[in-house]
Amino acid sequence: MADGSVVTTFDPYAVRAQFPILSRQVNGRPLVYLDNAASAQKPRAVIDALTATMEGGYANVHRGLHTLSNEATEAFEKAREIVARFLNAESPEQVVWTKGGTEAINLVANGLGLQIQPGDEIIVSEMEHHSNIVPWHLLRERRGAVIRWIPVRDDGSLDMAAYADLLGPKTRMVAVTHMSNVLGTINPVAEISRLAHAAGAQVLIDGCQGAVHATPDVQAIDCDFYVLTGHKLFGPTGIGALYGKAEALEALPPYQGGGEMIETVEQDRVTYAKPPHRFEAGTPPILEAIGLGVALKWLTQYDRAAVQAHEHALYQHAVDRLQGQNWLRILGQAEGKGAILTFAVEGAHAHDVAQIMDRYGVAVRAGLHCAEPLAKRMGVTSSTRASFALYNTVEDADAFVDALIKARNFFV
Repeated sequence: MADGSVVTTFDPYAVRAQFPILSRQVNGRPLVYLDNAASAQKPRAVIDALTATMEGGYANVHRGLHTLSNEATEAFEKAREIVARFLNAESPEQVVWTKGGTEAINLVANGLGLQIQPGDEIIVSEMEHHSNIVPWHLLRERRGAVIRWIPVRDDGSLDMAAYADLLGPKTRMVAVTHMSNVLGTINPVAEISRLAHAAGAQVLIDGCQGAVHATPDVQAIDCDFYVLTGHKLFGPTGIGALYGKAEALEALPPYQGGGEMIETVEQDRVTYAKPPHRFEAGTPPILEAIGLGVALKWLTQYDRAAVQAHEHALYQHAVDRLQGQNWLRILGQAEGKGAILTFAVEGAHAHDVAQIMDRYGVAVRAGLHCAEPLAKRMGVTSSTRASFALYNTVEDADAFVDALIKARNFFV
């Protein structure tokens, strides 16, 4: 590990035992939680850290001269350092706290919007989450930006040749997901960055899934911005982070005004703090940031390759058991994809499938998954999604398949 600590042997059953909620029952059945792409559960380490901070170490951070404030500030800034190491950023000053991935993307889009000219182009892909679509639409509506779309192939992979053709002298930003929240596709983000920079454009990577299930090395990716959200990384809600190259953050104007983000305030002028504090107006999410730091420290004790192999094995086990079911359509089967199994059941609405599976204790997601352009591209009006995490087991995968087959039988 980057901080020199010892890697703990990865045992999914030992990991699972650290999550209190996974021992409960739903509808008289053991909970099988497969909605991890929406939000992950929290380990005891995070729960205990939040409680301990509230009970014995909470105060507002920065500028305080008393013991509690100093302790809280140290823990708060330590969490920033943990995020920086997790992303392999060069410095903690490149990590901006936000309330989630959505706010992080909006922060960048808002700053770019003050500089963009009518006709400037923003490239996104057809597989993006709405959080990486709508902020750019706001620039289309308000500033005359043009959105151009990277096509998705039938197997769920990006059409990289088409992407290369989209790049041009008017391209200002390329904003793509590291890993699709619907298809599980892990995109070649380093190559995407290389091509964009060659065309003179900046790159933002939505890492809300990729930070969990891929490898978020921002120096290897060479992106200008990378965003993540805490609640998918086994941390609290209401916390996320924006990584930015030093020069990229320096070039962005402030996103919000208030305390903390200034150097001086006078009646006729104001000067702003350096990044990251320039973008952190007001009292920050102190407990949430500390909780995210603890979650990442907990997560990174396990070998990342072992975790990824385990998650993929669960996905493949479920897929193998479902082979030959001609009533099932799996969306996204790109090579090297992450452990997300999204599907449509012939003759059944996704919401009905999910509700019936819930009767058997299996929690899955149903709907458009905040990715309407992708649903249209794949020719579905809704789909059901099972997403695996490191605490899931082969028994969970089997329970999922059994519940899905039972659900399908309601419609024949």
